[in-house]
Amino acid sequence: MKTQIRSLLTLVCTASATLLNIGSPAQAGFIVTLEQVGPNVVATGSGAIDLTGLTSFGSAFASPEMYPAHGIMGTGPSGSVDVYAGSSGPASFGPGFGGFPSTTSGDSVFLEDFGLGIDVPQGYISGTSLSSGATYSGTLASLNVTPGTYEWTWGAGPDQNFTLDAVAPAVPDSGSTFGLLFVSLLALLGALRFRSLRLA
Repeated sequence: MKTQIRSLLTLVCTASATLLNIGSPAQAGFIVTLEQVGPNVVATGSGAIDLTGLTSFGSAFASPEMYPAHGIMGTGPSGSVDVYAGSSGPASFGPGFGGFPSTTSGDSVFLEDFGLGIDVPQGYISGTSLSSGATYSGTLASLNVTPGTYEWTWGAGPDQNFTLDAVAPAVPDSGSTFGLLFVSLLALLGALRFRSLRLA
């Protein structure tokens, strides 16, 4: 009896820990989050980029855009950037062209060329913190973005990755994950109490 209770409680605790970790974004590298805010999709980027493992192609002038079918994602303003290549990951994060941002802020950080290249601000020092933003008019669907988490890497280091987290709009439902977990826990405790009363 005690062994069964212990096993059930272990199972519930493991399930709870798993649910808390589901959907947690990556904690290293450069992360861009796409979220619906009113009539716009707001792209917020932050983190650091370790350039080790990438090949420099010099400097260029570049402008931000979103082109999911070509693996292009831009945050930050137009300007002079240092161009690097050598990342690998998904070739796209949606089926078509998205558009150009109506507003931008912060550092210029662009994922380019089917996710094979990364542009950083000109003179960027490898591993230093970056912060950028861009606002695109429309919805994820109208911008041709398929919700999900996409990652491009060029090494095993903690900052050798670029992650795009396209957050699907919340769908209201009658029972959230945590609500269902709470009800399940109450049911389990009730069943254990009932069983102990029967055995007494």
